[in-house]
Amino acid sequence: MVRKGRMVINLREREQMVDAYIAAIAEEHQKGFLELHQTILKAAPSAESCMSYGMPAIKSNGIVVYYANWEKHYAIYPMPSALKAFAEQLHAFVTSKSTIQFPHGKKLPKNLIKDIVKFRLEENFLKRGKKTAKK
Repeated sequence: MVRKGRMVINLREREQMVDAYIAAIAEEHQKGFLELHQTILKAAPSAESCMSYGMPAIKSNGIVVYYANWEKHYAIYPMPSALKAFAEQLHAFVTSKSTIQFPHGKKLPKNLIKDIVKFRLEENFLKRGKKTAKK
């Protein structure tokens, strides 16, 4: 369970929120988004699904990645450190400070997505260790 103000949201309710997000995606883009969603979940099987900033996300020791469907593309938001670490592999994609866009109708780079998610899991794990060591 997660406390949000006075409201308590359990794991199943969070999953239902993600399911509702996916159900609201236009039919022609749902299959691709589900592929992105499953790729992210498989790369981080112990992470929790949640909604944050109106987008699906996974968290483990903090947010690992956000991801979303937009009119012309899918996007993941893995934090600027991941874009810097994978810069050489991202030339084929539109990126910004913390976003990677994957055009609808194009094959998703599943291995790259998995590698980015695993990088962020490790980054969060190490960050947690530093916080614990300071106490």
